[in-house]
Amino acid sequence: MIILRSISELASLPGPVVLAVGTFDGLHLGHQALIRHAMEEALRVNGTAVVMTFDRHPCALVRPDHCPKLLTTQHAKIGILKQMGVPAILLLEFNMQLASLSAEEFITELAAAGHPLHMICVGFQWSFGKGGVGNVAVLERLGKSLEFAVSQIPPVEVGGSQVSSTRIRAAIAAGEFPDAEACLGRPFLLSGRVVRGAGLGSRIGFPTANLGTEGMQLPPDGVYAVRVMHEGIVTAGVMNIGFRPTVDAPEPSRSVEVHLFDWSQNLVGQELTIEFVGYLRGEKKFPNLDALVTQIKKDCTNARGVLSVGL
Repeated sequence: MIILRSISELASLPGPVVLAVGTFDGLHLGHQALIRHAMEEALRVNGTAVVMTFDRHPCALVRPDHCPKLLTTQHAKIGILKQMGVPAILLLEFNMQLASLSAEEFITELAAAGHPLHMICVGFQWSFGKGGVGNVAVLERLGKSLEFAVSQIPPVEVGGSQVSSTRIRAAIAAGEFPDAEACLGRPFLLSGRVVRGAGLGSRIGFPTANLGTEGMQLPPDGVYAVRVMHEGIVTAGVMNIGFRPTVDAPEPSRSVEVHLFDWSQNLVGQELTIEFVGYLRGEKKFPNLDALVTQIKKDCTNARGVLSVGL
């Protein structure tokens, strides 16, 4: 899979170019339908399908106080697109220069770079250009003058309701993993890069990998049986999400940490992907570290049972 970083690099791809455009947070069933439509069209015209997306959610720059929690990291998004067989990604840095382009300027740049630009495929709520004033009607008008087609993909429904990133965020926040999975077409996976922690887990006999998940949508606080994926290896473990009331300072911050069974490798700086298999218990404050250790042992035993790993 080819990863492009600028609009001008579209010129390096054999045309006709078919663009699937969107933020694609979560890459849910609706996003997948849009991308597969673009891939099918590119195959029909013997061209190249390109997924065009951004290195961050546009709201993170233009409306940071209203930016939604993310469902996928950039690393995870690229991995899913690769699994789908997408031949090329145009991954644009969403900066002030890009945000300041008018709808016309933005689309004109895309059309000039594609040789030729055959089609732009978008979702039913897509907006673009400075202030988000561009819509499908504007895109179709520009398509007529710049000679490319426009395809708008209708919403996908699951269980009688529309699939959307907003719906999936709400499901995850409530711990309703089956609904999130139904909308994603796969299990909900939380990804994060391992950051250095205080080392308390190692001192009490249960070393943990602390995940940097700032800006990510998290499930409810508590302890979970999980599967951990890292460089093609799947390992069982137990994860805690919360404020660690037994050990943290008077003004604690929310943390996400996972203890991998029978694992000793240093994972700092590497990205882990977590699949939530079972909810074990809520987070609670223990009177001392000994009581905490006793509970962690019970959590590990219960997690092994839930995961049926036989270790």
